Amino acid sequence: MSLSLVSTDSTASSASLTDDDVAKVQQLKAARDTVVREIEKRVVGQKDVVDHLLISLFSKGHCLFVGVPGLAKTLLISTLADVLQLSFNRIQFTPDLMPSDITGTDILEEDRATGRRELRFMKGPLFANIILADEVNRTPPKTQAALLQAMQESKVTASGRTWPLAPPFLVFATQNPIEQEGTYPLPEAQLDRFMFLVDVGYPSAEEEVQIVKQTTAGAQAALVRVLSPEEILSLQDLVRRVPVPDHVVKYAVELVRATRPKEPGALDVIAKNVAWGAGPRASQYLVVGAKARAVLAGRFAASVDDVRALAKPVLRHRVLPNFTAESEGLTSTKLIEAVVERVRPVGA
Repeated sequence: MSLSLVSTDSTASSASLTDDDVAKVQQLKAARDTVVREIEKRVVGQKDVVDHLLISLFSKGHCLFVGVPGLAKTLLISTLADVLQLSFNRIQFTPDLMPSDITGTDILEEDRATGRRELRFMKGPLFANIILADEVNRTPPKTQAALLQAMQESKVTASGRTWPLAPPFLVFATQNPIEQEGTYPLPEAQLDRFMFLVDVGYPSAEEEVQIVKQTTAGAQAALVRVLSPEEILSLQDLVRRVPVPDHVVKYAVELVRATRPKEPGALDVIAKNVAWGAGPRASQYLVVGAKARAVLAGRFAASVDDVRALAKPVLRHRVLPNFTAESEGLTSTKLIEAVVERVRPVGA
């Protein structure tokens, strides 16, 4: 299988951006630095997790965080909501949670003056800018589906009517990987709705010392709020206009196609160990995520390095290892590492 791509300069011109756009890039870089500083007041370490959270935010992508309890997954998302001037709701997913508990329901109201009764739709907690779906795998598929419809279509259907969700609308979900009894794991087709699956790891020894000191001291530090909803929408639109060289797009597509075991000329490690590979949505997320990563770093074009840096969070929940891989201890992350190592543009 030939995986060589046509090589061009990895730094594209910012000619397609207006002077106003260039100023917005600088604004976003400054806002990103401010948001990170504010988050660090409450969350110690987890730099990569914070970076992926911000990339998904400005890419208009939803994010699933997987990690054992006590790693500040919930605290990170709630802190981001505090820093940004966005409405926020936290939904604790439980086995008895019903779709109407998150989307809303009709209630019967009576006009005391006229005695007239009518149904009025009471919006559920899903009607907010940032939704924290805590332990999303603890609720039945029917309720999961109601959440995923909102993620895909940015609207809610209830009682035969459709209600739009005000932008920006983002779902950040958490999942506990070690308690599987009484859970309803998200099927692969539903996992595909998430832009990133972020693996939240343990802190270092130094970071854990700092965490203990910080959380056993006095009151939490006050946060400075930045970016209005209108500014966030404007910056999300800016990300879409960031130029991407053709060779970067081709690299992202080749990377995704290389995860498919039935692709002609598939890599041996993939053909042997993968049941299903990533679909076209992965290519889209790699490119738009690369754009956001570039702009957040103050750059005016996405590069191959941006795509490569996002391969794991974009692909790890879209590459399904088979029984052979599981018997040999090969995880989706290890398989993605093998693909990234093999798929390179010419001159890389």
